[in-house]
Formats: sequence, C-alpha cells, structure tokens
Amino acid sequence: MADEEHNHDFAEASAGASLTTPKQCSALRKNDLVVIKGRPCKIVSMSTSKTGKHGHAKVHLVAIDIFTGKKLEELCPSTHNMDVPNATSKPYEVIGEDDGFLYLMNDKGEPSENTKIPEGELGELIHQNLAQVEASPPTAQITVIVTEAMGESHVTKVDIQPIKA
Repeated sequence: MADEEHNHDFAEASAGASLTTPKQCSALRKNDLVVIKGRPCKIVSMSTSKTGKHGHAKVHLVAIDIFTGKKLEELCPSTHNMDVPNATSKPYEVIGEDDGFLYLMNDKGEPSENTKIPEGELGELIHQNLAQVEASPPTAQITVIVTEAMGESHVTKVDIQPIKA
C-alpha cells in the first residue's frame, strides 16, 4: 500500500514559472500591464467608482493589447486580484529572413529563428531595409525589440542604423 501511494509519473516537468502574477486591482496604475480577456494589455486609463450599496468600489480599466493594439475594457472590484503578465523585452540584431520569419541574434551571439515578421509599418520597415543587411558587406544594421508575454513573442520596435565604411 505504501509503495502505491508514492508511485508517481514525472514524465512531464517544467520550471514552474508562471505566465502571470496576481496584483490587487486597486494597486494597478496607468501604464502597468494587466491581463484582460486572456490578453496582455497596457493600461491607458482607469477610474474608480465610490463604494456602493454592496460595499465594493469598482475600478474601470481601459487598456490596449500590447501585441494587437486592440482596445479592451474591464470592470473589477478594487479588492479583487487581477493577473499581471510577466513580460520581457530584449534587443536582437536582424541577420536575415526566410519564409516570413526573422533570423535574429542576441547580444551573446545566440541565434533565434522563431519570430515572425510583423505586419503593418514595422514589417514594411524591416522588408525595406533587409537588402542592406544581407548585402556583402552590410550597409545597415537592423535592431528589433522582441517582447515576450504569456507564451507569445512579437517584434514591438525596429531601429535602423547605417554602417559606416
């Protein structure tokens, strides 16, 4: 019986890092990140209503999805917790492109090939300058900021620097 209680299958394991952390709604501020409807968002405005008949002040949040730019709203009691995404932004140098994905290199020289070329203005800026990066010798350096949150990663900023000969 004792052997049966301790017979566990550990075939799958993870580091245990959570995609989000809880934070009380009343402690959130403008420009903080928050999860609304399962999406990582940046708060652009918030207002608090007075304590009502049932005892809870409500916080009205208006936020923009950090990846899609869509506006989302949430109404939450001020004493309740909301999820805050664990987001990181890292710079990468663009080495090239293949089939809609960027070849990137971080500051330690490690490659990354799983970041899609963004749509819209950022993607067009990268496409317009890729020929300069892939030229021999290169005439420009493209640095992108890749933001990762909740299992997604997207290019959120592009910087083009000419290379002086």
